[in-house]
This record gives sequence, structure tokens and C-alpha cells, in this order.
Amino acid sequence: MLLKKLTEASGVSGNEKEVRDIIISEIKDYVDDLKVDKLGNVIAYKNGKSSSKIFMITAHMDEVGLIVTDIDDKGLIKFTTVGGIDKRILVSKPVLIGDSKIPGVIGSKPIHLQKKSEREKAIDIDSLYIDIGTDTKDETSKYVKIGDYVAFDSIYVEFGDNMIKAKALDNRVGCSLLVELIKEVKDISFYGVFTVMEEIGLRGAGPAAYYVDPDISIVLEGTLCFDVPKIDSHLIPTYINKGPAISLMDRTTIFNKALRERIVDIAIKNNIPYQYRKSSMGGNDSGRIHTTKEGSVTATISVPCRNIHSPTSVMSKKDYENTYKLLKAILKEYEKGEFTDGI
Repeated sequence: MLLKKLTEASGVSGNEKEVRDIIISEIKDYVDDLKVDKLGNVIAYKNGKSSSKIFMITAHMDEVGLIVTDIDDKGLIKFTTVGGIDKRILVSKPVLIGDSKIPGVIGSKPIHLQKKSEREKAIDIDSLYIDIGTDTKDETSKYVKIGDYVAFDSIYVEFGDNMIKAKALDNRVGCSLLVELIKEVKDISFYGVFTVMEEIGLRGAGPAAYYVDPDISIVLEGTLCFDVPKIDSHLIPTYINKGPAISLMDRTTIFNKALRERIVDIAIKNNIPYQYRKSSMGGNDSGRIHTTKEGSVTATISVPCRNIHSPTSVMSKKDYENTYKLLKAILKEYEKGEFTDGI
């Protein structure tokens, strides 16, 4: 399955090559133009029926992870985070280091040796280390060097009632949707753009949008889900199994009202379940896309994911399938030429 292949690949921000290579191999025979820009964004174009509007669909390739900053005399590896990671999830996690994917485990002082004050709070990253089974700096240095990227070691698992557990669902789920869309949709002109370095400040989206100069943009994401008991409904950003989540606003964008309403109308017309992403926390590539050049009308459509930015994110295959149905329905409406300046 494509999503399995994408989630199990390593692609920490700034080191997306493995993911990019998979995507290019999947789409190269289905597009009319394909380029990789200086930052590493993949910009693909499908040439179909002519349109007065430039339509772009994007998904970012990168994931949160770690980077090696030092190796101590005992051969233990020090690191810092790349992107937003809750330090409470790091202890005891298996990881893969560098291009050779050297296996390691994140460790810390055992709880038996911690003071009471230490046990009452998350362990600082400065007090964590990665153990690769060596006991000297020289031995570790044979396998690992400063600047190596570190990805979580987590396999794709299907479980329960159509559920998926994997790392990097933010945002390999968006990449998988876009790849499938590129391969299946015919005779419709649109750009499919896979961006880099979203997790560290939306770095790739700006240059990509500058090149494409889209009139209308849809950002695909795996987004936060917190549908647990005893939480007021207005504090729950999205729910599992309630369909694709359409964003209202976040820290980087107030999404275009007319486009959002048009997407909702399309979902209703096609009997596709949908929900709103209620939280204004976080941000995505729209933050750069909608202000590039003369601007682009943007919307974000997301698949809800529990435990986001962790090695064990969880999503529903039903939400994935309904998101894909909605995207195809949107492109069908676009093909009819019914997207105008007023959307």
C-alpha cells in the first residue's frame, strides 16, 4: 500500500529525499511536466482541459524528527528536535539514524535514580541520549556523525475497525491522497505540489507557490484529533470517522469563506461526510501560499489523526477514503468551469 511505503520512509524536515524519490517514481508517468526546485519541492503538472484559473493542490513531504548534535565519550548520542515534538513522548522510543538507518533507542536516567522533583515533570531533551549499542565515542563515530537526521522507527499497522497506526501521518496521508489523485484524474489541468520543510516554518511552500502562481489552492493535511471523553465539544478540533475536516482558520490563515462554503456544498451534494476543523492552533503551507505574489484563494482539507507528531499516530481508513472522494468531486466541479472569482 502506498501509505505504508510513505509512512515507513524517513523524511525529517530538510531531508525529504527518500520520500521525494518514492513520490516521483509513483507519478512520473502520469504528469505532463515534473520538476524539483532548488529547495527540493516536487512540482507536477497535469495538462487537461484549458481553464482560466490555475488550480494547485499541495501536501508537505516532511515529518518531525531529530538531528544529531554531539557524541559523548561513552558513545551516547545527543540530539535536538526538528519540528514540534512533545518531549514527553521521546523516552524509550526506537529510532533510525542517518542514511544507513542505524538503529538506536532514546534513553534517560532510570526512574529508580530520579529525584522526586525529576519524576514530576517531563525529562529535558538535554538529559536524553540515543544508545546504538556502542561504548566509546570512536566506535559510535564509525556509524553516526553530527548532523545526521534521526527518524522514529515505527511500522505501519492496520488494526481495529479500519484504523491505521503509523508515524508521519502528518503529512504522508496528504502525499498519498495527492499521488492517488494525480494517477487517477484525467483531462483536468492542475498542479500537484509536494513541499519540503513545512514542519519548521512552511519553508518550501512560498517558493513553490511563487513558481506556480495559483488562483485557487487546496492544502491537504493530516491534522490534530482529540476526540476523548469528558472534553467540551468546542475544544475538540476534529473527530475520527466523521469525514474530512475543513479548516476555518489557524495561526497562519483565515481561510477563504466562499471557497470553504463551496467545498461544503460539494460534500453535501455528493453525500460525503465532512466536519470542520475547529481549532485555530497550528498552521500549514497555506500561510505562505495565500500571500504569495497577488495572493491565492486557499482551503485546507485534512484527515484527522490522533497522537499527531508522534511515532504512533492513528487515523481512520474511512476518513481517508471520504477525503479522496471529496477531492475528486471538487476537481469534477472545477472541470465544469464553475469556479469563478467569487468561487
